[in-house]
Amino acid sequence: MRKPLIVGNWKMNTTLADAIVLTTQIKNAAEDLEADIVLCPPFTWLVPLNDLLEHAPENLFLGAQNMWFAEKGPMTGEISPLMLKDLVEYVILGHSERRFHFGESNALINDKIHAALAHGIKPILCVSELKKMQDEKRGRGRPTEAVLRSDIFQQIKMGLKGVAEKDIAKITIAFEPVWAISTTPGTKGAASGVYAANVMSRLKSYIEEKYGVEQAADVTMLYGGSVDAGNVAEFLYQPEIDGVLVGGASLKASEFLKMCNIAGGPD
Repeated sequence: MRKPLIVGNWKMNTTLADAIVLTTQIKNAAEDLEADIVLCPPFTWLVPLNDLLEHAPENLFLGAQNMWFAEKGPMTGEISPLMLKDLVEYVILGHSERRFHFGESNALINDKIHAALAHGIKPILCVSELKKMQDEKRGRGRPTEAVLRSDIFQQIKMGLKGVAEKDIAKITIAFEPVWAISTTPGTKGAASGVYAANVMSRLKSYIEEKYGVEQAADVTMLYGGSVDAGNVAEFLYQPEIDGVLVGGASLKASEFLKMCNIAGGPD
C-alpha cells in the first residue's frame, strides 16, 4: 500500500531565511512520518533547499510550482525543465492560479506535461473547478468562456492527451475547486470530503477508460482547497483520495507536520 502524498505549495511566500527554517523543521521530522512529502518553494529557493535536503529522509522531496516546456530560448522570466531536472522530483502544472490569472490553456499545460515526463520530472496536473457541479445550469444557451475553461473533465482529457500508458503512473492528479480556495473572494471554505471523493472518482473513471483499471490504480489523486489540520482527515480517509495539495497551511511547520501525521492514519 502506497503512502499518502502531502504536497506543500508555498506559492509566492517566504524569504530565504524562512524557507531554510521551515524546510529544516520538516526535514527533522519527516523520517518518522508515514507519508511522502513534497515541498514546492519559490524558484529562487530551489538551489539552497536542494543542498539542504542532500541527506534528507527518502520520503521528502522538492517540487517546482511551474515550468515552461522548452529547454531554452527567448522566454524571459521562465524556467525550463532542463533547469529543474537536477533539483526537483515533482512539478505543479495547470494550477488554478496559472489557468485563470495567466490564461494558461489546456494545450499549453499538455505541452508542459510532456516536457516534464521527457526530463524525468513527475507532473502534478491540477484540474480546477469554478463552481460546484450541481450549481451549473445545463442547456441554457452557450456556456461562458470561464465555465468552459473550468470544465475539469476537459482539463484532464486535454492534459493527458498523448501521454503513453507507461507514463500515466508518473502523473499525479490534483482536484482543486476554486470556489473552495480560501484566498478566492466569496468562498465559504473547503469542499466536503464526500463531494471531493465523488468528483475524484469520476476523474479516475476517465483514466480507467483511457488506460485501463490496473494502470489507473497507480495514479495518485489529491484534493486541494482550504485544507488544514482541522479538516484534512475528512479528505485523507476517503478511499478515492490519496493525499492533499496544501497552500497556506504548508507555511507553518507545526500545522503542516500535524497534517502529515494525520495522513499516517488513526492511532
